[in-house]
Amino acid sequence: MILSGRGVTAVLGPTNTGKTHYAIERMLSHGSGIIGLPLRLLAREVYGRVVERVGAAQVALVTGEEKIAPPGARFSVCTVEAMPRETRASFVAIDEVQLAGDLERGHIFTDRLLHLRGRDETLLLGSGTMKPILQQLLPGITVVERPRLSQLFYAGQKKITRLPERTAIVAFSADEVYAIAELIRRQRGGAAVVLGALSPRTRNAQVALYQEGEVEYLVATDAIGMGLNLDVDHVAFAQDRKFDGYQFRNLNPGELGQIAGRAGRHLKDGTFGVTGRVDPLDDELVERLEGHEFESVKVLQWRTAEFDFASIDALRRSLDAAPRVAGLTRALPAVDQQALDHLAKYPEIKDLATTPARVERLWEVCALPDYRRIAPAQHADLVASLFSDLVRYGTVDENFMAEQVRRADHTDGEIDTLSARIAQIRTWTYVSNRPGWLADPTHWQEKTREIEDRLSDALHERLTKRFVDRRTSVLMKRLRENAMLEAEISVNGDVFVEGHHTGQLAGFRFTPLAGMEGSDAKAVQAATQKALALEFEARAARLHACGNSDLAIGSDGVVRWLGDPVARLTAGDHVLHPRVILLADEQLTGIARDHVAARVERFVNHHISTVLKPLDDLSRAEDLQGLAKGLAFQLVESLGVLFRRDVSDNVKSLDQDARASIRRYGVRFGAYHIFMPALLKPSPAELITLLWALQNDGMDKPGYGDLIPVLAAGRTSVVTDPGLDRTFYKLAGFRFLGKRAVRIDILERLADLIRPLLQWKPGPSPRPEGAYDGRRFTTTTAMLSILGATPDDMEEILKGLGYRADSVPADEAKAFLAAQDANSAPTVGEDAGSTEPQVEDETSSVEAAPESAEAGDVSAEAPADVVVEDAEANEPKNVLLWRPGGRNESQQNARQKGGRPASEERRDGRRPGVSAEGKNRGNGAKRGDRQERGDRKDRPQRGERDSKPQAARFEAKPPRKEKPVDPDSPFAKLAALKEQMKK
Repeated sequence: MILSGRGVTAVLGPTNTGKTHYAIERMLSHGSGIIGLPLRLLAREVYGRVVERVGAAQVALVTGEEKIAPPGARFSVCTVEAMPRETRASFVAIDEVQLAGDLERGHIFTDRLLHLRGRDETLLLGSGTMKPILQQLLPGITVVERPRLSQLFYAGQKKITRLPERTAIVAFSADEVYAIAELIRRQRGGAAVVLGALSPRTRNAQVALYQEGEVEYLVATDAIGMGLNLDVDHVAFAQDRKFDGYQFRNLNPGELGQIAGRAGRHLKDGTFGVTGRVDPLDDELVERLEGHEFESVKVLQWRTAEFDFASIDALRRSLDAAPRVAGLTRALPAVDQQALDHLAKYPEIKDLATTPARVERLWEVCALPDYRRIAPAQHADLVASLFSDLVRYGTVDENFMAEQVRRADHTDGEIDTLSARIAQIRTWTYVSNRPGWLADPTHWQEKTREIEDRLSDALHERLTKRFVDRRTSVLMKRLRENAMLEAEISVNGDVFVEGHHTGQLAGFRFTPLAGMEGSDAKAVQAATQKALALEFEARAARLHACGNSDLAIGSDGVVRWLGDPVARLTAGDHVLHPRVILLADEQLTGIARDHVAARVERFVNHHISTVLKPLDDLSRAEDLQGLAKGLAFQLVESLGVLFRRDVSDNVKSLDQDARASIRRYGVRFGAYHIFMPALLKPSPAELITLLWALQNDGMDKPGYGDLIPVLAAGRTSVVTDPGLDRTFYKLAGFRFLGKRAVRIDILERLADLIRPLLQWKPGPSPRPEGAYDGRRFTTTTAMLSILGATPDDMEEILKGLGYRADSVPADEAKAFLAAQDANSAPTVGEDAGSTEPQVEDETSSVEAAPESAEAGDVSAEAPADVVVEDAEANEPKNVLLWRPGGRNESQQNARQKGGRPASEERRDGRRPGVSAEGKNRGNGAKRGDRQERGDRKDRPQRGERDSKPQAARFEAKPPRKEKPVDPDSPFAKLAALKEQMKK
């Protein structure tokens, strides 16, 4: 191999020596010319500059992915890979020739600088480190060394947040670049981002952000070291190690110098340094970088250009050829050779590549760049598919290509997604620009370029949105100009500084937007607080004079004024008087703060006294005395509901006047509860629930606020949720009865329905519907209707109230009722009115029910043989006869089950449930023979009963004296009917 440097000029020197500008001027002085550049981005930049000088019709742009070739174009701007190996152009220039030593792309640069020549002039542009090797390889070459136009100085180590403006921060991975850009955005307003993987259009748009001053920082990879002309004053290395395609290694001084040299443009000096993440550079290295003294390039990467296409194996052997000239070394396998090595193992490829022409076509397809940076085997599969189409059909399958292009044609997604789509479309842009690969190359060239442009614009928009805070950027610019920032507040509370949204004012609290913690935060805060000070005073005056309709208390305990939170409630000395805590910034002070606090407290007190007026009136009652006053106090403390059994002694001790005095305040004495019906509405119930929760830290308890919608919907009973706190049922006006909860006032209506059924006695008076024998009753449609319940639900409710069920066959019950009705002889004018319930607070059989099953105790359930369905499907269901559960019965059953007697209260005030023995429930007929209870005053008092020994209270009573049977009584008729049925 005989090489010559005759007619070749090497223009060498550090960065900022004007080498590229000189080459452009020399090319335009010739009638034709070609210039090769290391990056598609730089080729685009030079193409634009040349077009400005001679017009678009005279300039062609040729890269691996793009080809603009006007007819008759005299000048060509190319990437080095796209340069031809031979040309008839008058001028040839190759830029950044030091890349001939690069492990990945070096052999391409070496081939062009050794073989490609202009007819009249050839320029090789690059670093001064290339001088010895070029003189060795190209005898007779002319070397021109150009000095740097400005000085370069080392500025030491600085944190990223303290770097000066017009700084380029260099890292060597996309993740690190993005992380630094995010930090700069938060602290300094934003940064432009430049990576080698970005499309030229995206990189140009990002560089424009920096060049036009919209951002003061640029975060980039070493791509900026390849001839990009940027107004950079300082270069900071955030990393000093990189992955070169084969291994992680430290940057050598030449690479550091190439990047650091981007600082300072034309005659303006520049500086370089490192960030806090990199150790400071040692003195010797600094001296070399400042003096541009680097070790000369010893060898260039080389690969043969004499390919043997006789077969795949022959081609592979030719690629393994060693250079025959000193100063050259065989390059490591590049992407194309790696693809060929993989495809040589595919049987279908061997079967197709059977002629030199097909082997040459295979090698041409292997040159497809791996834009996607995928595994070599995956890339080889794509190459195999393209080669197969070209051999079998003459062109690439356009249906397959259309599907691949369609998948990439989406502009949604984030940065990584768009970057991957751009890499995908660049692959097909390259395919569309290969001569003879497609049936309609023009269509696909236009389509892929259009898609790449759209994706590039979308990626630029995402990068700008993520890494540039235009608000902070503008504020920083104004601060640099020492201008006074102007702030204003909109009617809906948006705060603007210099026309940019900086935060939101809600009530008397200002919330700054994220990203205001940087160096501009103090200036922005000062401008904001100046506007807020006046606004707070104006708002305080408006709130002080506002009407109650402008204020509201939410279920979260927050007081809102026109929708904005101004205070929150917390526990106070009394449940009806919570404390008020203002939600306001420190800027609300003095009289303005006092006015706000007084107005909010006045509203809270008014709201509670209005919504809970009956309770508030009762708490202030001065006409109540003695036991009545004590009962009123308990009712207020319980927020309007008391279980009657808990205060039964007090209630019994009240005379009628005392009861009447309490009733005047809206209190009702029910069979089960002492309560205030006016509070059983959604609004009072919601407020009661809130006040209780504030006093008992109940807002985080399960079920808070969940039952108010049930009350508002008009439900009278509901299936209980075991996951909810039971207290909330009571606060919402419901009685928890195990599996179901019933509204308190509805339970009292149920008591009103049951009372006449238990007060009725067999005799001439008509039997009310549901009455049975004066001691037991059956459920009626009216009961189901008011409860909104099914018969099964009714069973649960009655069990929960402490009633016990006797199960009798339907035929037997029917016969018994028929006998009862037969003996009934109502007199003229007598009607159901005679069985109207007694006054609500009068002791009755309903009131006497122990309610032992309250709170859903399982022990209160009826035994399995009480409510059963016969095995035969056609047989009728048994009838349940309900009776009040007896006190002694409850105690006995509790002791038999190992529990406590019903008289022993639980900690929460409820009595444990008790269930009767299953087989004893059917003995109601025998119990019906006992004498009626005498007048209350004839019976021993509670204390007297309880004072007896416990064993005596449970021992069997002496047998009663049998009375003669009346043959006309219903019981005698029923006994006779039974005997007849047995026969």
